Amino acid sequence: MDTMRERFVSTTSQLLDEDARLALVLAEISKDGFSAARRRHPDRVINVGIREQLLIGAGGGIALTGLRPIMHTFASFLVERPFEQVKLDFGHQGTGGVLVSAGASYDWPAGGFTHMAPGDVALLDTLDGWSVQVPGHPDEAEALLRQSAARDDRVYIRLSLQTNARAHASDGKPGFRTLREGRGGVVIAVGPMLDHVLAATEGLDVTVLYATTVRPFDSAALRAAAGVQNAADVVIVEPYLAGTSTAAASEALTDVPHRVLGLGVSRRELRRYGRMDEHLTAHGLDPRGLRARMARFLPGTPR
Repeated sequence: MDTMRERFVSTTSQLLDEDARLALVLAEISKDGFSAARRRHPDRVINVGIREQLLIGAGGGIALTGLRPIMHTFASFLVERPFEQVKLDFGHQGTGGVLVSAGASYDWPAGGFTHMAPGDVALLDTLDGWSVQVPGHPDEAEALLRQSAARDDRVYIRLSLQTNARAHASDGKPGFRTLREGRGGVVIAVGPMLDHVLAATEGLDVTVLYATTVRPFDSAALRAAAGVQNAADVVIVEPYLAGTSTAAASEALTDVPHRVLGLGVSRRELRRYGRMDEHLTAHGLDPRGLRARMARFLPGTPR
C-alpha cells in the first residue's frame, strides 16, 4: 500500500492535468515526486526552496489571482513557522487555499523536535474559517484532497505515515461515522488513531465514532451518540496535542451533563527520538495505553 504522502503526489499531479485553476507551491519537500508535473506545468508548479514564509506568501498571492493554491511541506514548516503568513495572507485577505502537510506529530523522529508538530491543529483553531481534515488511510486522503481542490475555502489536510488497515471514509463525506454502538460512553477516534481505538475498546459497551474531518466539529453526531444516555462520558483520541478538541466537544454538549477526556500527544518533549512506534507508546496512544486510561475514566470499564 502506498503512503498518504505518495498518494498526495500522484493525485495532485493528476489534478494539475485536469484543472487549470490549480497551482502547487512547494518548499523543497516532495519536489522530486512532482518533477514530471513541473515539466508539464512550469507556470503552476513552483518550488520556492527552503523558505516557508515565502511558500505561504506565494500561495496567498496566487489565490488573489483567482487560482486555487495547494501548499505542501512538513507540518512544522507549513503551520508553525509561517503562522503569521497563514493568518494574514489567507484569513485577513479572505482568500482560499489548501495546506497539505507531511510529518504529522512525530512521523520522522530522527529529524528531531524541529520536524514535529503536535500543536498544528490547536494553532489553526485560533483562526476563523479553516476546515481541518485528518485522513486515516491513503484512500481517505485522496478523497479529501480531490474535494478540497474543487472548493474555494481554506483547508488543512494533515497526512501521516501512521495509517489504519483499511479505509472507513473513502467517500470523503464530512461528519463522524458510527462504527460501534454502546451505552457506556462515546469514544471519538481521529484519523490514524482508529485501529488503536478499536483494539483498545474491544469488548467494551461504548460507541465509537470515526472522524476524518475535525473542523468543523460534528456536534450533531456527538449529540446523537450521547442522546441514548442521561449523561455523556466522552473520550477523544487525536494524533496531535491532547485536548485539542475537548472544548468543541463540551460546547456540543452544553445542555447535557458530561465529562470529556482528551487523549493525544502530550506537551512533554521526548528527547530520545527513537522510532515512530516508540513515540506512540510513550504518549499512551497504543491500544494498551489507551485501554488503561479509558479504564480509569469510563465507569465499569475492565482494565
